[in-house]
Amino acid sequence: MRLEIESTDRIGISQEILAIFSQHLWDLRAIEVIACFTYVHIEGVTLAIDGVVSLLGEVEGVIHCKEIDLLPSERRENHLQTLLDRIPDPIIDLDEEGKILAVNRAVYDLLEQGQQRLEGAQIEGFIEQPLATVLTDKAVTCTLMFAKQSYLADITPVISEARPSGAVITLRSMRAIGRQIALMQTRKEQGVESIVGQSPKIKLLIDQTLRYAELELPVLVTGETGTGKELIARAIHNASGRSKAPFLAINCAALPEHLLESELFGYASGAFTGAQKGGKPGLFELANGGTLFLDEVAEMSVYLQAKLLRFLQDFTFRRVGGTNELNVNVRIISASHQNLPELIEQQRFREDLFYRLNVLSLELPPLRERQEDIPLLTKHFIQNAAQQVNQAMPDISDDAIDGLKAFHWPGNIRQLQNILFRVVALNQGGQIKLADLKTALSERDGQSGTVNEVVDQNAIQDWASAQAAFEANLLRELYPLYPTTRKLANRLKVSHNKIAMKLREHGLTS
Repeated sequence: MRLEIESTDRIGISQEILAIFSQHLWDLRAIEVIACFTYVHIEGVTLAIDGVVSLLGEVEGVIHCKEIDLLPSERRENHLQTLLDRIPDPIIDLDEEGKILAVNRAVYDLLEQGQQRLEGAQIEGFIEQPLATVLTDKAVTCTLMFAKQSYLADITPVISEARPSGAVITLRSMRAIGRQIALMQTRKEQGVESIVGQSPKIKLLIDQTLRYAELELPVLVTGETGTGKELIARAIHNASGRSKAPFLAINCAALPEHLLESELFGYASGAFTGAQKGGKPGLFELANGGTLFLDEVAEMSVYLQAKLLRFLQDFTFRRVGGTNELNVNVRIISASHQNLPELIEQQRFREDLFYRLNVLSLELPPLRERQEDIPLLTKHFIQNAAQQVNQAMPDISDDAIDGLKAFHWPGNIRQLQNILFRVVALNQGGQIKLADLKTALSERDGQSGTVNEVVDQNAIQDWASAQAAFEANLLRELYPLYPTTRKLANRLKVSHNKIAMKLREHGLTS
């Protein structure tokens, strides 16, 4: 029986109330006293509530007494537990000796069914790190092995009277963190609808992409730089059953060997000087359940190729400097613009790894082999560029479209996108013409007037006239930027005498 007893604020009234309980040999389980209110939990009561109220009414100062369901502390605890159980991340409350005081429902969900109650158990029975790792005097974030699974743990010390008296641990799954990182890498959900084109090669590519998305097998994407290999990899992921899981990407050419190894596999605490306390998860862990895109995989060192091959055999690995075997479920999509069979012949790429990665393959066509898609791509990129620079979408002339088709696009779609963005940004609201494209192309990467100039194929009569036209155009574009024969000769890496001769030949000297 739980009672709420309202009374006046009189010294000694609580002792008189307890004396009645003692006289009747009632078992007092709990008592809470707040100003003018006394809450008690008693057992062994043989009287009805009216009889208890009558006895307590004899105490001077008792105003009212009624039976209640829960004491105030029990009610608060129920609400707090309900609140904690609504939080999806596992939360563990520890005392200063590492004993578990409370957990939320998510912690039990991590454990096998039939697991004993955790309250009162030692946290050391569930983690592999020393107790000092989780009982700290400062808030820390580290990786933690709980119930043989790796988590990122936010550890907050509980401070009482200026000293730590326990800690609260919040566990975050690697998959959830990987999903957050994936959203940071790109906020766009890029699927097959993002692939622009109607050419036969692109239609075939879309069909293959959708088919490969259904298969849980590695995919190797090849093609020249700028053809959209990462876009295809994301499309495969987003059309697959892993679409709600992380998609993480890394450029293997962007990091030296030791950094790439720790990025992929993570590292254990103390693995090397400067290593983060508690270690750091790698992309394989963070992408668990999802997809990892290895761009420019041919740039991996032979050592990392062997380590990647070992991982692909059974999807188990160890962190750098670690001893625990970790197992993940990750789909690997790799890409390279290099000729991997040639690299295998040169012994720069492992043949066995090639066959592991090349279970399914996609070869992306260069832009020059899908010229019929250039008008669609041009409209798409002009529209995007206009939105980014906040201006009306300009038109583009037919001769400009023809010029774009005639250009050989060594940088493929990426180069086309950059050129059109530059043209739109400089456009004053009028129509984009061929001359605007020539100017933008001549300024590309500081390589003014090179062989990448747009060529009017109908104006070419023979080799000699084409070469002369090219030389004239090249000098006409560069001479204002390098206004002496020596500067222009240094730019083109020829003698200044040859430059002077060519300037006179094409009538470009004053």
